[in-house]
Amino acid sequence: MIAIILTGAKHMGIQHISANKINADDDIFIRQVTPHIIPDWLHAGVTDIHLGGRASLFYGIIFAAVGVIIHTIFADNYWLLAGTTTGFFLLGPFLAMGLYDLSRRMGASEEPALTPTLTAWLPNLINISIFTMLLILVFFAWIRLSMSIFAHFFNGALPTFADVVINVFTLKQPTFLFVYFSAGAIFAAFIFSISVIAMPLMLDRNASAWTAAITSLRTCARNPVTMALWAFCIVVLVGFGLATNFLGLILTMPVVGHASWHVYQSLIEIKD
Repeated sequence: MIAIILTGAKHMGIQHISANKINADDDIFIRQVTPHIIPDWLHAGVTDIHLGGRASLFYGIIFAAVGVIIHTIFADNYWLLAGTTTGFFLLGPFLAMGLYDLSRRMGASEEPALTPTLTAWLPNLINISIFTMLLILVFFAWIRLSMSIFAHFFNGALPTFADVVINVFTLKQPTFLFVYFSAGAIFAAFIFSISVIAMPLMLDRNASAWTAAITSLRTCARNPVTMALWAFCIVVLVGFGLATNFLGLILTMPVVGHASWHVYQSLIEIKD
């Protein structure tokens, strides 16, 4: 099956940028940066949207469309809608793979094109698949926990949207809000810390899933304040997209994806 996909990509004229594979014992140097670099990352993300044009906006439209589909399907089951919508963004590091590749190609002075980015994961298929499976497992674990929290605080019954709104604005369930958002923050922090560098590294240097995840964790540990603020920026951008009935995601998700590539480039140096 893998051979068929690779052969099909070649017949379509898709050329993948070659990458020097790195192993766990390679010298990966993690730079230490200050939070002052964050505006530069955001500016680079916006610039890449401008340069990428339709190719960049395609991915934003996909994010927005999936958000609308999730909302439409689960509109009557708010307890499931909340977990599925927020959980969907836990898969963001993989879904933004095409945006990473687009930034990489433009950085290599290539013309921005959508088609090659659609199969950017093929050269490192096994490791990216392993990492993506981890993201999916965390996604389903969060949905299950989300449902359990709702059921626990609403007397064992899964609430309607009206129930949640009434309890939130009348402060009948302050503990629910604390527990729910704290649990969500833990899941999001875990995914962020293992993936913020991992996916771009696996794309750029064909790194193993283990090496990529450990490097990402080390990067966050070396730059805790900067990475925490960068995570906050992502939350704000995603939150804005959600607050605009998903339409804002058309722009904010490409900004996050492109900027994340520049985060990787700013923080990681590999000595061949």
